Amino acid sequence: MISNHLASVRKFLSIWCAAVTLVVGLTGAPRIVYARQTTQFEALPLVRSRQNHLLVRAFINGKAAWLTIDSGAPVSAIALHRRDYFRLKPTTAESKLPARVQINGAFNNVAIARELRIGGLRLIDEPVVTVDLANSSRAARLVHEQEIDGIIGADILFPTQAVLDCERQLLILKMDPDVAGNVPAFNRRGLRAVPIQVSDGFNLYVNGSVNGIPARLMVDTGSFTTLLHRSFVRRMRIATRGTPYSSSAVNLKERGVRVARIRKLSVGSVDIVGKEVGVIDLEGLIHDGLLQGSPPVAGLLGAETLRRHHGIIDFGTRTLYLR
Repeated sequence: MISNHLASVRKFLSIWCAAVTLVVGLTGAPRIVYARQTTQFEALPLVRSRQNHLLVRAFINGKAAWLTIDSGAPVSAIALHRRDYFRLKPTTAESKLPARVQINGAFNNVAIARELRIGGLRLIDEPVVTVDLANSSRAARLVHEQEIDGIIGADILFPTQAVLDCERQLLILKMDPDVAGNVPAFNRRGLRAVPIQVSDGFNLYVNGSVNGIPARLMVDTGSFTTLLHRSFVRRMRIATRGTPYSSSAVNLKERGVRVARIRKLSVGSVDIVGKEVGVIDLEGLIHDGLLQGSPPVAGLLGAETLRRHHGIIDFGTRTLYLR
């Protein structure tokens, strides 16, 4: 779970916006201009950061940006300190959009990108949330890599019926969601389909179990690895050990990360045996009593597991494929 190249620095990793509330008005279909009228799909190569995030090259009002693909973020976001650089504008009363939304218990302002371009897809007057990504920037500096400028969330991934291949590092977007047809050359051989449940807040959940106990997991590519909720692990009487790592999400303080070895972690019909996972306090990150639900949301199905098991997230059919 822990990368060797991080061994010489103080360890910090970020989770991004795993939960957002009051997002009504921001998660509707974006206003799209189809720059390539004869191309129905476009496959975009992604770059994997040392924090295990998948990044795409984009352009915001004509300026290049690195954005992470985050299935755990209901709305797309831009780093607060890059707002002026990208010339983002505040919302107006005429737009009928909220001036701010609540993310993990705190309010963040909404801004408008006149043009957000991802490959051949142009999103016009796209609403985004401006968030403090200082913790992520600090983590990037520790490992000497490019800081990210923002997050692509479910508000873009669902309307474009995106397919995210976590192993091959590809993002496939449908240029015109109104045209019928499935993503071409999508090979499902050897993969098992796991239905995704989408909450009202645009979070993605799958059914599974931990050592035979039913549980749900949030599918979160913004989480550097799979993380289980500390209280859940304690109730299961699973032993943990400390690490030098800490982590944080947007608007939440750093929290220490421990490690537990799970005898069998099941996601749908896929069994993962002898899996080491992170253990962290997810209070404030997962809301609405889901941590205490029946079955409870036990944690985040993160980037490391999705990559190792050839995870493919099909936002059009709301299906997760795993090997």
